Amino acid sequence: MIVFEAVFWLGLATIVFAYAGYPLLIALLARARRLPRRGGELPSPAPTVDVLLVVHNAADLLAAKLANLAALEYPRDRLRINVACDGCDDRSEAIARGFDQVQTRVFAFAQRRGKSACIGEVLPALDAEVVLFVDVRQRLETQAARWLVAALSDPAVGAASGELVLEADNGYGRGIDAYWRYEKLLRKLESASGSLIGVTGALYAARRELLPAVPGGIVLDDMWIPLRIAAGGHRVVFVPEARAYDRAPSDPESEERRKRRTLAGNFQLLHLWPQLALPGAHPLSLRLWGHKWLRLLAPWLLLALLASSLVLALSGSAWYALALGLQLCAYAVAVAGRIWPASANRFLPIRIGSAFLGLNSSALLAFFDYLSDPHTHLWQTTRMDDSPT
Repeated sequence: MIVFEAVFWLGLATIVFAYAGYPLLIALLARARRLPRRGGELPSPAPTVDVLLVVHNAADLLAAKLANLAALEYPRDRLRINVACDGCDDRSEAIARGFDQVQTRVFAFAQRRGKSACIGEVLPALDAEVVLFVDVRQRLETQAARWLVAALSDPAVGAASGELVLEADNGYGRGIDAYWRYEKLLRKLESASGSLIGVTGALYAARRELLPAVPGGIVLDDMWIPLRIAAGGHRVVFVPEARAYDRAPSDPESEERRKRRTLAGNFQLLHLWPQLALPGAHPLSLRLWGHKWLRLLAPWLLLALLASSLVLALSGSAWYALALGLQLCAYAVAVAGRIWPASANRFLPIRIGSAFLGLNSSALLAFFDYLSDPHTHLWQTTRMDDSPT
């Protein structure tokens, strides 16, 4: 029984550290050595900016996105939009070529290649001082580019991430929004104490000279790029004043599809860059373990926790019987939130439990997704009533 007790307590301690201990540790680091970040004032002259937007069959969204980019409060003569059409067979290319409010270039790829492959192909053609990465669906605040570029005026900063603001319609969406607020708190603390491990794919900027080669087929370009920049000794900071708006996912199925693909991308990242799993091999190793890798282990730890408490409860331990009962109750509450979204509308614990269960079930399934097809990299443009990318 000692082995099962060790499994129980080690699993519990690891889960608690991943979701509570690590945030507390980063908060203490941020308090002990809070690093400055430049405000929203642009240097003079303002750095040149290449906006990079990759789309696949996004004709119904592209015109609005281009108008949104044209409305950015940034000097027009210092801004250029670059649209990469990834195997589009709708009117996306024509819409991009017909846009004349801001200088715009179109890169048309006849065959669908995937977002990262398009980024890798287009980057060598960009010569501005800053590259601003955006997605087609999210609406940007007009000051977003100014805030991100201003943060990059600090020579210690190599990349800057904006904030994705989720607008929830129902209880499940509010549960995801609550989890996303927790994520944003972590990003603020990581930024204040040093550097982020990843950026918001919908809105981030990087100094062109620091951008790495992006391998085709990689799912998480929004982790690959900042981690390469951080490996070179530059900070990656969070700029909450630079906002992009999107809808929170309204149903568990769409969120699970999105999350499974993203989490499978973490396994792909470890496959392509295995040193990221080695303590001390990257400047952000502790943050990677606390923020990412332990969460990939969490569903397995939860299963081990459940199995060990069951064995110990059957051996006659009242304490482990109580632990088993509490776990079963928590899972029942979480499942109720997924089956009856109205219950998640009314009760915060159900909302959070449902989101937590969804995250961990997605992490478990994502592992098998990656094993079955490690080369999956093609992406779909989701609608505003679907999940965020």
